[in-house]
Amino acid sequence: MENIKLRNGVEMPILGYGVYQVSPSECERCVSDAISTGYRMIDTAQAYSNEEGVGNAMAKSGVPRNQLFIVSKIWISNAGYERAKNSIDESLRKLKSDYIDLMLIHQPFGDYYGSYRAMEEAYKAGKLRAIGVSNFYPDRFIDLAEFSEIPPMVNQVETHVFNQQIVAQQIMQEYGAHIMAWGPFAEGRNNFFNNEALVEIGNKHGKSAAQVALRYLIQRGVVVIPKSVHKERMEQNIDVFDFTLDSEDMQRIRQLDLGRSLFFSHYDPQTVKWLVQYGKSK
Repeated sequence: MENIKLRNGVEMPILGYGVYQVSPSECERCVSDAISTGYRMIDTAQAYSNEEGVGNAMAKSGVPRNQLFIVSKIWISNAGYERAKNSIDESLRKLKSDYIDLMLIHQPFGDYYGSYRAMEEAYKAGKLRAIGVSNFYPDRFIDLAEFSEIPPMVNQVETHVFNQQIVAQQIMQEYGAHIMAWGPFAEGRNNFFNNEALVEIGNKHGKSAAQVALRYLIQRGVVVIPKSVHKERMEQNIDVFDFTLDSEDMQRIRQLDLGRSLFFSHYDPQTVKWLVQYGKSK
């Protein structure tokens, strides 16, 4: 496994296992499978309702806590200093851990400045080893980075071959932050797994389209968190460190970029209204 080094010196695996849409009843089993397969980073969130499953799997894994890297996120309903502060302690309890390796603000809505102050405080207290944000477009990312005491170290955003976030990644790098991809397979949208370019490049290297897509992001320095509930797929997704895409491969995949989301836009008023209402209710 390859690591990246965050601005504060903390090392973070460049590939981990995501548990978005993994049901609470299945989460412990899936995370246990992922850890036994070799994953050492697990990405969860308060909104996923499966932090406890992650914590149970970690506790039973036999892997020392300092060899695991756990990511969680503060949800909209916990926005604001006091609520965020309490929610961090609740996440620690559910994860059965004295610290979380990386805590993110899940969405740029509500009093996320208050949430960020709570994270900065928890970081100084040793409860969080690193802090950052998720779904912050360049404008809001710059705003928060410029006016926070400890600028975000990570920004987790939709990133895949059809929405490559080239400019956003450059802006993050200007502030010493790393980009982390959610949805690296675009949840199969746009006929992802049968894309002609990915399949042909995969055949060239003896790899699948999915493995090529992950390798492309990794070679760009993008942290990826592919999700699967099937152990054989988990094994395939982590098996991407024994080949290298050449410049021709990279350029061909670069041309797949549509420069837009395949899911939703935070600039769309209706999307924002829906997310905020959903966030308040969850």
